[in-house]
Amino acid sequence: MQRARVFCQQILAAMPTAGADVAKEMAPTGKLRVALNMRNELLVTGKSASGEPEGLAPSMGRAFAEKIGVPVEYVQYESADKLADDAKEDKWDVAMIGADPARAEFIDFTPPYCQIEATYAVPTTSGLRTCAEVDKAGVRIAGCDGAAYVLWLERNLKNATLEKIKGHDPTYEHFKENALDAVAGLRPKLKKDGAKRPGTRLLPGKFMAVEQAAATKKGREHGFKMLCEFIEEAKKSGKVKEFMQKFKVDKDLAIP
Repeated sequence: MQRARVFCQQILAAMPTAGADVAKEMAPTGKLRVALNMRNELLVTGKSASGEPEGLAPSMGRAFAEKIGVPVEYVQYESADKLADDAKEDKWDVAMIGADPARAEFIDFTPPYCQIEATYAVPTTSGLRTCAEVDKAGVRIAGCDGAAYVLWLERNLKNATLEKIKGHDPTYEHFKENALDAVAGLRPKLKKDGAKRPGTRLLPGKFMAVEQAAATKKGREHGFKMLCEFIEEAKKSGKVKEFMQKFKVDKDLAIP
Protein backbone atom coordinates (compact mmCIF):
# COMPACT_ATOMS: atom_id res chain seq x y z
CA MET A 1 0.00 0.00 0.00
CA GLN A 2 1.47 3.31 -1.11
CA ARG A 3 -0.16 5.23 1.74
CA ALA A 4 1.49 2.90 4.28
CA ARG A 5 4.91 3.56 2.73
CA VAL A 6 4.37 7.34 2.77
CA PHE A 7 3.07 7.30 6.34
CA CYS A 8 6.07 5.25 7.47
CA GLN A 9 8.43 7.71 5.79
CA GLN A 10 6.70 10.62 7.55
CA ILE A 11 6.95 8.89 10.92
CA LEU A 12 10.61 7.98 10.38
CA ALA A 13 11.45 11.58 9.54
CA ALA A 14 9.49 13.16 12.37
CA MET A 15 10.04 10.90 15.36
CA PRO A 16 13.17 10.76 17.54
CA THR A 17 14.63 7.41 18.52
CA ALA A 18 12.62 6.09 21.47
CA GLY A 19 15.19 3.67 22.92
CA ALA A 20 14.01 1.46 25.78
CA ASP A 21 10.58 3.10 25.80
CA VAL A 22 9.69 1.10 22.70
CA ALA A 23 9.54 -2.17 24.64
CA LYS A 24 7.08 -0.67 27.14
CA GLU A 25 4.98 0.80 24.36
CA MET A 26 4.94 -2.27 22.12
CA ALA A 27 4.87 -4.99 24.80
CA PRO A 28 2.96 -3.57 27.79
CA THR A 29 2.39 -7.07 29.21
CA GLY A 30 6.13 -7.83 29.15
CA LYS A 31 5.79 -10.04 26.08
CA LEU A 32 5.31 -9.11 22.43
CA ARG A 33 1.98 -10.66 21.50
CA VAL A 34 2.26 -11.45 17.78
CA ALA A 35 -1.01 -12.22 15.98
CA LEU A 36 -0.86 -14.77 13.16
CA ASN A 37 -3.32 -15.98 10.54
CA MET A 38 -2.78 -19.74 10.87
CA ARG A 39 -4.77 -20.40 7.70
CA ASN A 40 -2.12 -18.79 5.48
CA GLU A 41 0.14 -21.79 4.88
CA LEU A 42 2.71 -19.73 2.98
CA LEU A 43 3.40 -17.58 6.02
CA VAL A 44 2.77 -20.12 8.79
CA THR A 45 4.09 -23.42 7.47
CA GLY A 46 3.61 -25.58 10.56
CA LYS A 47 4.31 -25.98 14.24
CA SER A 48 7.38 -26.99 16.23
CA ALA A 49 7.52 -30.03 18.52
CA SER A 50 6.51 -27.72 21.37
CA GLY A 51 3.46 -26.50 19.43
CA GLU A 52 4.73 -23.03 18.50
CA PRO A 53 3.93 -21.71 15.01
CA GLU A 54 6.76 -21.84 12.48
CA GLY A 55 7.25 -20.04 9.19
CA LEU A 56 8.06 -16.67 7.69
CA ALA A 57 5.51 -14.66 9.69
CA PRO A 58 6.32 -16.20 13.10
CA SER A 59 10.04 -15.75 12.40
CA MET A 60 9.56 -12.08 11.56
CA GLY A 61 7.54 -11.57 14.73
CA ARG A 62 10.15 -13.32 16.87
CA ALA A 63 12.97 -11.32 15.29
CA PHE A 64 11.23 -8.03 16.12
CA ALA A 65 10.65 -9.20 19.71
CA GLU A 66 14.38 -9.94 19.96
CA LYS A 67 15.16 -6.50 18.57
CA ILE A 68 13.23 -4.74 21.34
CA GLY A 69 14.45 -7.20 23.99
CA VAL A 70 11.27 -9.01 25.02
CA PRO A 71 10.00 -12.60 24.67
CA VAL A 72 7.44 -13.41 21.99
CA GLU A 73 3.97 -14.86 22.52
CA TYR A 74 1.97 -15.98 19.48
CA VAL A 75 -1.75 -15.25 19.27
CA GLN A 76 -3.20 -17.70 16.78
CA TYR A 77 -6.21 -16.99 14.57
CA GLU A 78 -8.02 -19.23 12.10
CA SER A 79 -8.89 -16.36 9.78
CA ALA A 80 -7.49 -12.97 8.81
CA ASP A 81 -10.85 -11.25 9.26
CA LYS A 82 -11.15 -12.37 12.90
CA LEU A 83 -7.57 -11.21 13.52
CA ALA A 84 -8.39 -7.84 11.98
CA ASP A 85 -11.66 -7.57 13.94
CA ASP A 86 -9.71 -7.95 17.20
CA ALA A 87 -7.55 -4.92 16.34
CA LYS A 88 -9.80 -2.75 18.49
CA GLU A 89 -9.33 -5.09 21.49
CA ASP A 90 -6.27 -5.56 23.71
CA LYS A 91 -5.50 -9.05 22.41
CA TRP A 92 -2.27 -8.55 20.43
CA ASP A 93 0.55 -6.03 19.96
CA VAL A 94 1.85 -6.76 16.45
CA ALA A 95 0.02 -8.56 13.65
CA MET A 96 1.47 -10.17 10.56
CA ILE A 97 -1.35 -9.66 8.08
CA GLY A 98 -2.20 -8.56 4.57
CA ALA A 99 -2.32 -4.76 4.40
CA ASP A 100 -5.66 -3.34 3.30
CA PRO A 101 -7.43 0.01 3.87
CA ALA A 102 -10.52 -1.82 5.18
CA ARG A 103 -8.43 -3.10 8.11
CA ALA A 104 -6.78 0.23 8.95
CA GLU A 105 -9.35 1.82 11.28
CA PHE A 106 -7.47 0.86 14.45
CA ILE A 107 -4.00 -0.09 13.20
CA ASP A 108 -1.10 1.24 11.14
CA PHE A 109 0.62 -0.93 8.53
CA THR A 110 4.32 -1.02 7.76
CA PRO A 111 5.50 -1.30 4.17
CA PRO A 112 5.12 -4.92 2.98
CA TYR A 113 7.84 -7.49 3.54
CA CYS A 114 6.47 -9.88 0.89
CA GLN A 115 3.77 -10.17 -1.76
CA ILE A 116 1.50 -13.00 -2.91
CA GLU A 117 -0.20 -12.96 -6.32
CA ALA A 118 -3.97 -13.33 -6.47
CA THR A 119 -5.66 -14.74 -9.56
CA TYR A 120 -8.73 -16.70 -10.69
CA ALA A 121 -9.51 -20.35 -11.32
CA VAL A 122 -12.10 -20.87 -14.05
CA PRO A 123 -13.70 -23.95 -15.65
CA THR A 124 -11.52 -25.46 -18.35
CA THR A 125 -14.35 -24.83 -20.81
CA SER A 126 -14.53 -21.12 -19.93
CA GLY A 127 -13.89 -18.52 -22.57
CA LEU A 128 -12.17 -16.28 -20.01
CA ARG A 129 -8.45 -16.01 -20.77
CA THR A 130 -7.15 -13.10 -18.68
CA CYS A 131 -7.90 -11.64 -15.26
CA ALA A 132 -9.11 -8.41 -16.84
CA GLU A 133 -11.76 -10.31 -18.82
CA VAL A 134 -13.34 -11.61 -15.61
CA ASP A 135 -14.73 -8.20 -14.64
CA LYS A 136 -17.65 -8.02 -17.02
CA ALA A 137 -21.41 -8.08 -16.66
CA GLY A 138 -22.91 -11.49 -15.98
CA VAL A 139 -19.73 -13.03 -14.52
CA ARG A 140 -20.11 -14.45 -11.02
CA ILE A 141 -17.02 -14.80 -8.81
CA ALA A 142 -16.67 -16.82 -5.60
CA GLY A 143 -14.31 -15.52 -2.92
CA CYS A 144 -13.36 -16.36 0.66
CA ASP A 145 -15.00 -13.77 2.91
CA GLY A 146 -12.51 -11.55 4.78
CA ALA A 147 -9.47 -12.35 2.62
CA ALA A 148 -7.40 -9.33 1.58
CA TYR A 149 -7.88 -10.07 -2.13
CA VAL A 150 -11.66 -10.25 -1.60
CA LEU A 151 -11.62 -6.89 0.16
CA TRP A 152 -9.75 -5.57 -2.89
CA LEU A 153 -12.35 -7.06 -5.25
CA GLU A 154 -15.15 -5.45 -3.24
CA ARG A 155 -13.61 -2.05 -3.93
CA ASN A 156 -12.46 -2.57 -7.50
CA LEU A 157 -14.90 -4.79 -9.40
CA LYS A 158 -16.95 -2.71 -11.78
CA ASN A 159 -19.22 -5.19 -13.56
CA ALA A 160 -18.84 -8.75 -12.27
CA THR A 161 -20.73 -10.04 -9.20
CA LEU A 162 -18.79 -11.17 -6.12
CA GLU A 163 -20.24 -13.91 -3.89
CA LYS A 164 -18.49 -14.21 -0.50
CA ILE A 165 -18.33 -17.48 1.42
CA LYS A 166 -16.72 -18.30 4.77
CA GLY A 167 -13.75 -20.66 4.40
CA HIS A 168 -11.74 -21.88 1.41
CA ASP A 169 -13.29 -25.32 0.98
CA PRO A 170 -16.87 -23.98 1.25
CA THR A 171 -15.88 -21.36 -1.34
CA TYR A 172 -14.80 -24.11 -3.76
CA GLU A 173 -18.02 -26.02 -3.07
CA HIS A 174 -20.15 -22.93 -3.71
CA PHE A 175 -18.26 -22.28 -6.94
CA LYS A 176 -18.91 -25.83 -8.15
CA GLU A 177 -22.47 -26.37 -6.89
CA ASN A 178 -23.72 -23.04 -8.23
CA ALA A 179 -21.80 -23.16 -11.53
CA LEU A 180 -20.04 -19.85 -10.97
CA ASP A 181 -17.70 -18.44 -13.60
CA ALA A 182 -14.57 -17.97 -11.46
CA VAL A 183 -13.15 -18.43 -8.00
CA ALA A 184 -10.64 -15.89 -6.65
CA GLY A 185 -7.64 -16.85 -4.55
CA LEU A 186 -3.93 -16.66 -3.92
CA ARG A 187 -2.13 -18.35 -6.80
CA PRO A 188 -0.10 -20.79 -4.63
CA LYS A 189 -3.23 -21.79 -2.67
CA LEU A 190 -5.33 -22.25 -5.81
CA LYS A 191 -2.54 -24.31 -7.35
CA LYS A 192 -2.18 -26.50 -4.26
CA ASP A 193 -5.94 -27.04 -4.03
CA GLY A 194 -6.37 -27.95 -7.69
CA ALA A 195 -7.64 -31.45 -6.84
CA LYS A 196 -10.51 -29.87 -4.90
CA ARG A 197 -11.66 -28.12 -8.08
CA PRO A 198 -11.51 -30.72 -10.86
CA GLY A 199 -12.12 -29.32 -14.31
CA THR A 200 -10.60 -25.91 -13.62
CA ARG A 201 -7.52 -23.98 -14.76
CA LEU A 202 -5.72 -20.92 -13.44
CA LEU A 203 -5.67 -17.70 -15.42
CA PRO A 204 -2.22 -16.26 -16.17
CA GLY A 205 -1.03 -13.13 -14.43
CA LYS A 206 -2.75 -11.55 -11.44
CA PHE A 207 -5.61 -9.21 -10.65
CA MET A 208 -3.70 -7.89 -7.59
CA ALA A 209 -0.93 -8.84 -5.16
CA VAL A 210 -1.62 -9.15 -1.44
CA GLU A 211 1.01 -7.15 0.43
CA GLN A 212 1.93 -8.92 3.66
CA ALA A 213 2.97 -6.42 6.32
CA ALA A 214 3.35 -5.94 10.04
CA ALA A 215 0.79 -3.83 11.89
CA THR A 216 0.38 -2.33 15.33
CA LYS A 217 -2.20 -0.28 17.19
CA LYS A 218 -2.58 3.38 16.26
CA GLY A 219 -0.92 5.77 18.69
CA ARG A 220 2.23 3.72 19.24
CA GLU A 221 4.42 6.20 17.36
CA HIS A 222 7.81 5.16 18.71
CA GLY A 223 7.07 1.46 18.31
CA PHE A 224 5.65 1.94 14.83
CA LYS A 225 8.76 3.85 13.83
CA MET A 226 10.98 0.98 14.96
CA LEU A 227 8.68 -1.60 13.36
CA CYS A 228 8.96 0.22 10.02
CA GLU A 229 12.74 0.36 10.36
CA PHE A 230 12.85 -3.34 11.22
CA ILE A 231 10.84 -4.35 8.14
CA GLU A 232 12.96 -2.27 5.78
CA GLU A 233 16.21 -3.54 7.30
CA ALA A 234 15.00 -7.16 7.18
CA LYS A 235 14.43 -6.79 3.44
CA LYS A 236 17.72 -5.02 2.75
CA SER A 237 19.85 -7.35 4.88
CA GLY A 238 18.48 -10.52 3.31
CA LYS A 239 16.74 -11.71 6.48
CA VAL A 240 13.35 -11.98 4.76
CA LYS A 241 14.88 -13.95 1.89
CA GLU A 242 16.69 -16.19 4.37
CA PHE A 243 13.43 -17.01 6.17
CA MET A 244 11.64 -17.61 2.87
CA GLN A 245 14.30 -20.09 1.78
CA LYS A 246 14.38 -21.79 5.18
CA PHE A 247 10.65 -22.53 4.98
CA LYS A 248 10.73 -23.25 1.22
CA VAL A 249 8.29 -20.52 0.19
CA ASP A 250 10.71 -18.40 -1.84
CA LYS A 251 9.24 -19.61 -5.15
CA ASP A 252 5.71 -18.55 -4.14
CA LEU A 253 6.47 -15.19 -2.53
CA ALA A 254 8.11 -12.01 -3.81
CA ILE A 255 9.93 -9.31 -1.86
CA PRO A 256 8.72 -5.83 -2.93
